[in-house]
Amino acid sequence: MFDYLIVGAGYSGSVLAERIATQLNKKVLVVDRRSHIAGNAYDYYNEDGILVHKYGPHWFHTNDKNVFDYLSRFTEWRFHYHRVKSYVDGMLLPIPINHDTLNTLYGLKLTSPKEVQAYYDSVKVSIANPKNSEEMVISQVGEDLYQKFFKGYTLKQWDLNPKDLAASVTARIPTRTNRDDRYFTDTYQGVPKHGYTEMFVKMLSHPNISIMLQTDYKNIINDIKFNKLIYTGPIDSFFDYKFGKLPYRSLRFEHETFNQENYQGYQQINYPNDYDFTRIVEWKHATGQKSPVTTITREYSLLAEGDMEKYYPIPKEDNHELYKKYKAEVDKLENVFFCGRLADYKYYNMDQVVARALSIFEKNIANTI
Repeated sequence: MFDYLIVGAGYSGSVLAERIATQLNKKVLVVDRRSHIAGNAYDYYNEDGILVHKYGPHWFHTNDKNVFDYLSRFTEWRFHYHRVKSYVDGMLLPIPINHDTLNTLYGLKLTSPKEVQAYYDSVKVSIANPKNSEEMVISQVGEDLYQKFFKGYTLKQWDLNPKDLAASVTARIPTRTNRDDRYFTDTYQGVPKHGYTEMFVKMLSHPNISIMLQTDYKNIINDIKFNKLIYTGPIDSFFDYKFGKLPYRSLRFEHETFNQENYQGYQQINYPNDYDFTRIVEWKHATGQKSPVTTITREYSLLAEGDMEKYYPIPKEDNHELYKKYKAEVDKLENVFFCGRLADYKYYNMDQVVARALSIFEKNIANTI
């Protein structure tokens, strides 16, 4: 007999399992169809000893001290600033676009943030309320920078014209007037010192927590006695797609190890216009490992079909309307909680997922005991 059945051993499910087990002394069963815990944050040491993120790069960053302090209970950190180059016109340029990006790309001699802002002002298109991703970018940096840095990458990532994507997609990408080449400016940045998987192992190591892997919860739900359900999987799957399937983007990864210390010189290089992959990550720049070999990962974006992994909800208005039909069904349920990127059909950063799980625990679970 379990107090809670939790579907999914990623961030949402694991945080809630830990809180319920340790703070409420309740018994929890965590079920995941994969062969491992940690969800998409799962990492492992490959046969060459390089720590690799199986489902693409996960660079932790947050300004939320509560989230940082919570996760720090289960890991030490390797503090590290994530830096990205974008391959444009045969050059490796800083992204987000900054002072140095403009000077190198256009042969300019801008010398101050004021001059950089004046350049943006001279090329941007005046749009009071950007309605889509294209309008969002050109209203900030103009047509040419949009074409060089954003349009091709967005087409590869989403297989949709930026005109057909919500403005929020590109609103997440800042532009800078200074020479700061960090991708994120959050107070806390880095990766778990011994990997994400080890962090999740510590999070779930409690006598009140049981784990079943390689298990579809629908195959066991009628055989397990439990009081309440926490669901972190795809919301449309929970309701057997009664209103139709919600679309997602998936990813394909090519991992390759080279018998050399360094492959590309940078942690991540984006390819907005060249090749069919979106980016190449070289892991040692983030993990700080020392090795005579190095592993890279090329990332390709594609539509999630069949049993493919679902990574990104596609932010279009008609998809949101379909989601709202499922959300109305959720609201009718008692003793069932939905949490996470798939369950909420919403793109969350890692810290946002943790914050939401902690909030659900405090407001919806702990306060109802």
